[in-house]
Amino acid sequence: MKGYVFHGPGRSAWEDIPDPDLKEPTDAVVRVDAVTICGTDLHILKGDVPEVRPGTVLGHEAVGEIVEVGTDVRTVRPGDRVLVSCITACGRCRYCREGGYGQCLGGGGWILGHLIDGTQAEYVRVPYADLSVHPLPGAVTDQDAVLLADIFPTAYEVGVLNGCVRPGDTVVVVGAGPIGLAAVATARLFAPERIVSVDVAGARLEAARKLGADAVADARETPEQLVADLTGGLGADVVIEAVGIPETFEMCTRMVRPGGHVANVGVHGTPATLHLEDLWIKNVTITTGLVDTRTTPTLLRMAASGRLPTAQLVTHTFPLARMEEAYEVFAGAADTGALKVVLGGPRREVVAPRTV
Repeated sequence: MKGYVFHGPGRSAWEDIPDPDLKEPTDAVVRVDAVTICGTDLHILKGDVPEVRPGTVLGHEAVGEIVEVGTDVRTVRPGDRVLVSCITACGRCRYCREGGYGQCLGGGGWILGHLIDGTQAEYVRVPYADLSVHPLPGAVTDQDAVLLADIFPTAYEVGVLNGCVRPGDTVVVVGAGPIGLAAVATARLFAPERIVSVDVAGARLEAARKLGADAVADARETPEQLVADLTGGLGADVVIEAVGIPETFEMCTRMVRPGGHVANVGVHGTPATLHLEDLWIKNVTITTGLVDTRTTPTLLRMAASGRLPTAQLVTHTFPLARMEEAYEVFAGAADTGALKVVLGGPRREVVAPRTV
């Protein structure tokens, strides 16, 4: 089959690779019908995630059809259409029992496209399939569903829920890329008084407006002052960092009010300064986190009922064979206007299932 293989910082290719096989009785093999590219994949290509070894197939988000299952898999079977979650869960360790699937100690967590071969291929092996894939309702298209593999649960859990967004809050989302836009959309579920989106790209700020931001600010033009003006000098109740660079994290800590929350979602490749000389007295809560995807079933139900604006985030589509071009478009978002790119190939004949 074909897959998109990481060969070291700055080097990758869509190339021939071996078909995946079942390795454990809890595995499933999924034929990939739709896949997308994440900002984290770009961090990997830059060398920001050294745990990813050369030769690894990238990608941790997909929609597809089950073609093989191990003998211990109970919740899905060949022919089922499923969402492949970005997080794998053993279901047995301490963290999984507490719903902290992202910190799984039993061989799960973020492993697809990180520690094992991922989803940017024609087929993918998914460990612990019972908890790591989700059967899809027919009302949710592949293109919509693939956005629920990562960006919507990440924005919702690590941004909105960790940030404790409440009715009447002022919420600032720094970064209007896909995660930031999903944070705008899901923060609205809690009826804040206002949502402010901050970015440097005019097209992304316009997208934020369409998704529900009440005000937008250019990050180069002192957005802290806008937030102060909107809140009578108090500051934002919740600030969500959705970029992953020191400057934006430090900006977030300047915009939050005493007693407020800073929820860091961005993937940071370099250290950021924590200005405790200013923050120690302000009762500020700062949270970090890797998504657990425990809310994915809820988000799927909302998508099926038309309550999530997933389609608005997809700006480009490609067949799987144009993976390299899709990466160029996604990485060059400042010029291409890309938000999310979705790739999909023609359906293939499902092979006869095997068991182990």
